[in-house]
Amino acid sequence: MSSIETYRKQAKQLRRWHKERNYSVGAKVRQLERYRTLTDVEVLAMPLPLVLAQEIVAAEAGYSGWEELRAAAEHDRSPHRRSTADAVGGGGPRLKPAVPILFVSDVAAAANWFGGLGFMTDFLHGNPPFYGSVSRGGACLHLRLVARPNFAELAGREHSLILATIEVDDVKTLFDEMAARGIEFVQRLTRQVWGGLDFHVRDPDGNTISFVQYS
Repeated sequence: MSSIETYRKQAKQLRRWHKERNYSVGAKVRQLERYRTLTDVEVLAMPLPLVLAQEIVAAEAGYSGWEELRAAAEHDRSPHRRSTADAVGGGGPRLKPAVPILFVSDVAAAANWFGGLGFMTDFLHGNPPFYGSVSRGGACLHLRLVARPNFAELAGREHSLILATIEVDDVKTLFDEMAARGIEFVQRLTRQVWGGLDFHVRDPDGNTISFVQYS
């Protein structure tokens, strides 16, 4: 789960995108019911104060508002699920969500590519960057610089070699959003025999990411 500082950075970046007239902001603002009918042009023409940006970030993360998100982040609780130990009242260490580390040949370029999927850059470390992090809602991916992404050739030979799976509560809406962004799909939205509904994208380094809804 992202920290409250990460969410604050996302809200500030959203305001910066709005100021830069980045049309991807429209899809984020329309997550709020009262702005559902606004066009991208109308979204860029309206004010985007910090409190509204925070509300949008909270909605994208699955919370009813910023205060609920902040309280959950402070108590390190996800709005969607608890660990098995919590659910049954068990003790012991509680595992947190895993963070996939993708091997990339250019960290800054990879972060920019994921920005096209609606992810925000949490940080880039080094000059030039050799490590970074991108996130959207509760999903976080780390990016590590390597001389040669060793999964690229293998991914090209193997069918559906997935490097990270991200669960989504409304995968069809996300698919439609990314299709509107012009994202190329390795696999379009598909109902699997095991019951899941998913689609796949592949980054420039050959890393395949699956977005899936299980129910």
